[in-house]
Amino acid sequence: MRIFIPKETASAETRVPIVPATAAKLVKLGAEVEVESGLGSSIHASDDDYRSAGTSISLERVASFRSAEMVLRLRKPSKEEVRLLKSGCIHISYLDPFNDLQLVQECAEAGISAVSLEMIPRSTVAQKMDVLSSQANLGGYVAVILAANRSGSIYPLMMTPAGTIRPAKVFVIGVGVAGLQAIATAKRLGAAVSAFDTRPVVEEQVQSLGAKFINVDLGETGQTEQGYAKALSPEQLEKQREAMAAECAQSDVVITTAQVFGRRAPVIVSTAMVEKMKRGSVIVDMAVESGGNVECARLDEEVEINGVRVIGFSNLPGRVPRTASQMYSNNLGAFVEHFWNTNAKAFQLDPEHPLLKGCLLTHGGAICHETIRNLVQPQSAASVMT
Repeated sequence: MRIFIPKETASAETRVPIVPATAAKLVKLGAEVEVESGLGSSIHASDDDYRSAGTSISLERVASFRSAEMVLRLRKPSKEEVRLLKSGCIHISYLDPFNDLQLVQECAEAGISAVSLEMIPRSTVAQKMDVLSSQANLGGYVAVILAANRSGSIYPLMMTPAGTIRPAKVFVIGVGVAGLQAIATAKRLGAAVSAFDTRPVVEEQVQSLGAKFINVDLGETGQTEQGYAKALSPEQLEKQREAMAAECAQSDVVITTAQVFGRRAPVIVSTAMVEKMKRGSVIVDMAVESGGNVECARLDEEVEINGVRVIGFSNLPGRVPRTASQMYSNNLGAFVEHFWNTNAKAFQLDPEHPLLKGCLLTHGGAICHETIRNLVQPQSAASVMT
């Protein structure tokens, strides 16, 4: 099976989808692997490193797309790239289907089997393939380091002849994978950490990391089967903001990670709340790419509100590209290997397999993912009416 791995074209993307070590594993499976020249330049992996792994180097991106039976990448393809792929090609990457239904339709029309990695079901067997968790983990780490870099104070308690320095107060909102890593990193740096989540079930996890869990009675809340927080009602959101305001006002650093899968992130921290925080405080909004948890956060900008620095940088994992690439590559390699047929030396694509059923969006010229298909159909009907 011929696998092509192209360079990412987004100017801000520093990660790569496959590192040489994973490429070598794919070659060992029996795949014919081709990578675009310069693929690993952002992580200091040369073409020779990939050649040593057994891959060939492509100097003709368009020709490689056209001949590929499988494409592995990080970001979603452009419309032009979709048109280059031959019918039956398997394309595996982030696809952002909830926000780009047109791309899903184009993949179906082109006869591509499109796998959306962020849709992989969260199960025990799929943990090694979970790109959302691996990248969110790094994002939580980077958010804490970024806040420490922007803060005018240190994190740990210090008792010195020059006086006692109190530990910084770090408040983490949202205790998923990113939030837990943010808590752990801030604690390792010596901060006094508190955290909040709408799911009471995570209180024990917060406490096990040495942080304080902020209890707020919001009534009935919970999580989805996939482990994501359920969306709150407007009344619950308002009650949450009131409780958050007091904690934010006392904090030196606030990190927000709250997201609802497939939907716009809830606004948790209002501009009024930011204005009441201590001057010199720092906020990192990790949900800014899906709308943002902080009302005054701006995508890819760092703004100051009444002396409080609000950071809304996207792609935080991309700030540690070598580690992020290694983890993403391991996830991607594990996914391919899980479905690899050694005898046929090819990826065994079974649309009815429980894992593939959750993340395979298009196959055989149609949209096969029920949730995404139901979102596309109303749009198609509206298009016909107009």
